[in-house]
Amino acid sequence: MIRLTYASTTNQEWSPEELLGLLKQSRTNNGAKNITGILLYSNGTFFQVLEGDEATVENLYKTIEKDPRHKNCTLIEKLNITERAFPYWSMGFEKIKPKELRKMEGLNNFFEHDFTPAGFASHKNIIGPLLTHLRSKLVKQVSIESHEELPTEHDDPFIKYLHRTIRIGVKFLSILMVAVILLSIVDVLYVIWVKVSNSPHFLMTTNDLLETFGSFLAVLIAIEIFLNITIYIRSDVIPVKLVVATALMAISRKVIVFDYKHLAPEYVSASALVLVALGITYVLVKKRLARY
Repeated sequence: MIRLTYASTTNQEWSPEELLGLLKQSRTNNGAKNITGILLYSNGTFFQVLEGDEATVENLYKTIEKDPRHKNCTLIEKLNITERAFPYWSMGFEKIKPKELRKMEGLNNFFEHDFTPAGFASHKNIIGPLLTHLRSKLVKQVSIESHEELPTEHDDPFIKYLHRTIRIGVKFLSILMVAVILLSIVDVLYVIWVKVSNSPHFLMTTNDLLETFGSFLAVLIAIEIFLNITIYIRSDVIPVKLVVATALMAISRKVIVFDYKHLAPEYVSASALVLVALGITYVLVKKRLARY
């Protein structure tokens, strides 16, 4: 895997609509080829980072070189890497003014006069700090757009106070839930010990296995409930997927320990339908979140 960095000069100033069209095209093409990176645009100069399989990235760069919409396409750096700097962006994008670029720590006044393909080629030492800055900006943007159930900042001081009070309560519930999880693990160990210590020793019937599996699943459900509780004090999680996953696991546990000899067919069928519906919902939610 490699990281290829280049810069080029546009033949004309790009409008916001043209930049958006280029970004959409890049994300579509790069996503299909498992290429990630970022595109920086300022004062008629493009600076782009491409990360991915060596042959795929090099072929893409050859295509980019031939694009008539820019000129002076200059290869700045090509490095072998083991980890991507922009793993979650098929093409991140920044349109930055020179004034903002000059504020970047460690970059001095490079962007006043040398923000050109030739300038990048002769000042390769600024690539590292620049990539670090761009990556932090993208991560910050994601954080700003993330979901928060109980924001600590609110226009209404009373609501703000209530949110902070509830967050304290949620933290206390989280501590209690950890205690429940630990006790549940002890219960699993006790169930296993009882089953294998009774005569005949170290032999478990089907019912014994189902009861043991039920204890294991109870621990997993407790962990999922803990994650659901902490959703309210986190800002990096959209709760829908986790809630559906918890419900799916709870119903699955119920199905595993069913005593089918004493259950009506309608009850079993209804449980199966709920299980299928939750499974489909989970897959759809997961696919939708993966797009973004």
